[in-house]
Amino acid sequence: MTTESTAATPVGSAAPAPKGAPVLKLTDINMSFGATQVLLDVSIEVRAGEVLCLLGDNGAGKSTLIKIMSGVYQPKAGKIEVDGEEVTFSSPRDTAKHGLATVHQFGGTFPLMTIGRSFFVGSEPEKGWGPFKRFDRKYANETAVREMRALGLTRITDGNRLVGGLSGGERQVLAIARAVHFGARVLVLDEPTAALGVKEAAHVLRIVMQARKKGIAVVFITHQVTHALTVGDHFAVLIRGIKAADFRKGEKTREEITDLMAGGEAMAELEAELEAYQFAGHGESTELPTA
Repeated sequence: MTTESTAATPVGSAAPAPKGAPVLKLTDINMSFGATQVLLDVSIEVRAGEVLCLLGDNGAGKSTLIKIMSGVYQPKAGKIEVDGEEVTFSSPRDTAKHGLATVHQFGGTFPLMTIGRSFFVGSEPEKGWGPFKRFDRKYANETAVREMRALGLTRITDGNRLVGGLSGGERQVLAIARAVHFGARVLVLDEPTAALGVKEAAHVLRIVMQARKKGIAVVFITHQVTHALTVGDHFAVLIRGIKAADFRKGEKTREEITDLMAGGEAMAELEAELEAYQFAGHGESTELPTA
């Protein structure tokens, strides 16, 4: 049997050379839990107005790296720098002080809160004086709705709506709008499109590109290569806690990236096994045995 193949070409034009110092830089980050090494000498950097796509399959170490960037974990070894100065993140509040905001897969929002209250949680605006101070609901609702609409979510008009009534994509918009409003200079987005439909995922990707245009540095964590190639300028691939590749847009094909994430050799072995099964006494049948 013969197959036809065509040479793959890199997706998109090459990104321009990076300018300026990285806003966020991690150097030789190591993390282990007991005897289990989770991250080994991982180094990444992201600049203002750039999207770094951090790619990897399940178990690659992405979640641990996110928790280090968001101050949940402290690395066993390595260095974190913001604007060229070494920092230590001892808590998520520390990262916020340095202009980093992490948006988790479901937006990190509170389903039983209103949009306005969730937008300002931890930084509630108040009105009144002394013992008569109270939450300024009107200001909170108007601000939250305005910021969400500025990111293209025009159907949101009422800040009194419960967050639990929003779709996954709308929660992502709420969380990103909140981060931008409070001055985030680095957005760490944890699988923002993983649980979304096509239209909602497209809207979140548009918001990522808006953030880039505003000069915000974005770390986009995903296992979906197509989404990464749509918005990414710079790419890093993690495999079992090790950075296996680091490249700019246009330097690798979609197929090469997918193969890297899958382990390359493992995929080649699987293809060889399937081909051997196909011809080992089964003619040209490609059907696998049924239970």
